[in-house]
Amino acid sequence: MTGSLAVVPVIPDGDEARRLAEEELSRNTYEVATPTAFDRAVGAVVRAIEEIFTSDVSGGWGRSLAVIALVIVIALVVVGFLVWGRPRSRVRTQPQTADLFGLRETRSAGELRTVAEQLALEQKWDEAIIVRFRALALALTERGVVETPPGTTAQGFARQAAAAIPSHEEDLFHAATVFDEIRYLRRSGQEPQYTQIVKIDESLGTATSTLASTAVQVTA
Repeated sequence: MTGSLAVVPVIPDGDEARRLAEEELSRNTYEVATPTAFDRAVGAVVRAIEEIFTSDVSGGWGRSLAVIALVIVIALVVVGFLVWGRPRSRVRTQPQTADLFGLRETRSAGELRTVAEQLALEQKWDEAIIVRFRALALALTERGVVETPPGTTAQGFARQAAAAIPSHEEDLFHAATVFDEIRYLRRSGQEPQYTQIVKIDESLGTATSTLASTAVQVTA
C-alpha cells in the first residue's frame, strides 16, 4: 500500500480514562475539611463516571463516553477554580496567628491583658508594659482597625492606628515610644507608665474608628 498514513490520535480505553480521572481528583488540592458546593459537584461527576465504567457499553461507545467524561471532569475542575478559588485546606482550620512586632502571637488580646495584669501584680513593670502594649495593638487588629504584617514596628503601628482613630494620636505615639524605650533601649519600666498604657488601651476599646470597618495596611 502506498501513500501517506494518517496520524490516528491515541484514545484511552475505559480503564485508562478512569485512572486519569481518579488521579486528577485525588490530588491534595481537593482535600478539604468540609465539603463545598464545588466538592459535591465533583463527587457527583465521579459517581456518574463510575456508573459509565461499570455499565455494559458495547462497541466504540465505551471509549467515547470515557473520553467525554474525562473532558467534563477537567472542565469542571478549571471552572471550579475560576468560580470558587482553591478549596479550603485543612491547614486553614488551625488557630490563626498574628505577627506582632517581630513575634508570632497565638493568644488573644484578652489573654495578653490577663498576663500583663499578673506581671503587674508581681511588679515586673518592664514585662507588664511590653505585654500590655502588645494587647493594645492586637485588640485593634482583632477589630479590623489595622493589620500588622511582618516587619511592622511600634511606631508604624501607632502612625496607622492614629490615622484610623485621630482622637487618640498622642496617646498611641506615647505608648509606642514607651514600648520601644523599654524593649529596645533597655530602659526600666515603672508603675505609672504601665498605668498609662492600661488607660490608653481601655480608652481605645471604646473609640470609634473613622475608617469604619476598612482595615488599614500597616507599613514599617
